[in-house]
Amino acid sequence: MKKYYKGILIGIGFIALSAILYYSHFLIFKDSHHIFLYLLGDIAFLPIEVLLVSVIFHKVIEDKDKKERLKKVNMVLSVFFSEAGVELMQFFSREDQHLPDFREFLLIKPQWDNRDYKNALKNLKGVRHHLSFSGPCLTNLSEFLTSHRELFLKLLENPFLVEHETFTDLVMSLSHAEQELSSRKNLLTLNDNDYRHLMTDIERAYQLLLVEWLLYMNHQRKSYPFLYSFSIRTNPFDPQAEVEIQ
Repeated sequence: MKKYYKGILIGIGFIALSAILYYSHFLIFKDSHHIFLYLLGDIAFLPIEVLLVSVIFHKVIEDKDKKERLKKVNMVLSVFFSEAGVELMQFFSREDQHLPDFREFLLIKPQWDNRDYKNALKNLKGVRHHLSFSGPCLTNLSEFLTSHRELFLKLLENPFLVEHETFTDLVMSLSHAEQELSSRKNLLTLNDNDYRHLMTDIERAYQLLLVEWLLYMNHQRKSYPFLYSFSIRTNPFDPQAEVEIQ
């Protein structure tokens, strides 16, 4: 009740002020008919005013704020992929022996539209990854993730990512994989159960990375065509990709 106390007092104050002004009007002009006529008119317009202010205007402002937040979120995504994401995908594209089974969903073409991205995401989410990394490969991945630990922590602290659950899940998965890998004394001598546990963590992060990359690429297509062109020409999953424009 206490947290509403101030608001209740303000409401009572405004009602009292309105009553005083109406009473002053009556004392000056002695015309109660005029007062009630306009009072009823104001009350009759109140639902329309609420509709305009709370629904229509609020929706316009909310949509504008949403676009601004989305723009800032994708700026953060751009930093992630330029600093770590693309290199991670290059790593997985070299080490994933099953990549040919679903590579077609990652071969983005310049003419792709929303429908193409939607289909690619749908098919990609149905893929079950079965990675088999060697000990040296796990060591390289561990070193890479550890070198970007500070980046992951800063991303998790970013307030704009609170509403972007999929990307937050990705960074959390990468951070967890980094913790698991760096905690092992020797990644070259893992027992079978421990190895499978680590690969499950890595596969989770891998799946989230691919999905987030497609979402990010679709945003680039709509908002930043010049970045989109470069990203297609440097697609880490396309063996035919060439950064030089032919």
